[in-house]
Amino acid sequence: MTAYEDGGLLSPGSAGSRVDEVVGDLAYVQGLLDAEAALTRAQAALGGVPAEAAEAVSAAARADGCDLRTLALRARAAGNPVLALVSDLKAALPARHREFVHRGATSQDIVDTATMLVARRALELMLADLSHTAEELAVLAAEHRDTVMAGRTLTQHAVPTTFGLKAAGWRSLVLDSRDRLRSVRDALPAQLGGAAGTLAAFGPPEHARELVAAFARETGLTEPVLPWHTLRTPVADLAGALAFTAGGLGKLAADVLTLSRTEISEVRESAGGGSSAMPHKANPVRATLVAAAARQAPALASVLYASLAAEDERPAGAWHAEWEPLRALLRLTGGAAENALALVSGLSVDAAAMRRNLELTDGLIVSERLTAALGAVVGRARATDLLTAVAARVRDGEGTLAQLLADIPEFAHLDLANLTDPAAYTGAAAALTDRALERR
Repeated sequence: MTAYEDGGLLSPGSAGSRVDEVVGDLAYVQGLLDAEAALTRAQAALGGVPAEAAEAVSAAARADGCDLRTLALRARAAGNPVLALVSDLKAALPARHREFVHRGATSQDIVDTATMLVARRALELMLADLSHTAEELAVLAAEHRDTVMAGRTLTQHAVPTTFGLKAAGWRSLVLDSRDRLRSVRDALPAQLGGAAGTLAAFGPPEHARELVAAFARETGLTEPVLPWHTLRTPVADLAGALAFTAGGLGKLAADVLTLSRTEISEVRESAGGGSSAMPHKANPVRATLVAAAARQAPALASVLYASLAAEDERPAGAWHAEWEPLRALLRLTGGAAENALALVSGLSVDAAAMRRNLELTDGLIVSERLTAALGAVVGRARATDLLTAVAARVRDGEGTLAQLLADIPEFAHLDLANLTDPAAYTGAAAALTDRALERR
């Protein structure tokens, strides 16, 4: 039997996405090699390693051609791939340069730094997708600023709202996600502490601190105040931002899934997916994949939060438990961001269907407004009793709300057509939309 390679068969939400490529095994190996090369360059910058050696290590630190399966199997011996990879890196160097690879570092220094590098590369792609999604939603919100639709609470028609306000709300969540991911990206730290986080192997304290700063500069990551082998704030913050992003995009997807139901049909994906058994169907596949990511993300984040409880100066198990769920969370959220962009870029909005659906309750959707308007004529308590009785008759099919209220003498002088028009009762929806669109 040939070795199985995970090609994403059961991960359609992320398979083939740009983020999937930058967090895959080969990309992760490159991150490990980048960390090793950065360490040697940092040591060379401070005079501890020959410049020629740093150049040689950087040139050899290439993941192309790496036998990933063999490396993975060799990693079992040490519990992580660093020792096996360092052995391969040394073998690719002239003998005189080999001693300058991985000098003073521990495996966790390299894995943690590589993880931050991989995460940063993934976050850059997500941030681009989120920014473009926000732009598309701004266009939708502005275009449908005054498009009236049913506002729904607890699955039922509540009061009228506008699709512009709904799209502005989606955009707000996308921008919240962007801001959180951007903040996390800008704070991702390098990791360098040595065997137990004391930097003892890197020489005198002043030199060791300079080395940490130089290492951070070489990687492009931030300089940590302390080695964070068991202080997992960077991973927890990353987990939280990713889970929030998946959930925020999930809200958008949940609304699209509801509004694209056959019996509602207020929105539609531009290119729905087909059904193997029912040729007439155009399934909202993008929204489905985003919704699936939102359901998985919290559980993955919970593993990363649980790993905060790491014992000693370097843990057994807590750190190791982070690798798979963190990469899965990066993949899921990256795929969700890419799918959300495709979803909103081609979203069709049916304003006519929204208007038709507003009429389904024969005017009852504005009963809140009428309670106040009729209360001014007959008192709020009597108005409530009358509306309750009339609403029951409307539901029984005896007529529309306007028609039945017109039969009550106290209300004959009122402009019931206007009072029962959903478009005349959207409150501050337009102003709220305008305000939301001011955010950049």
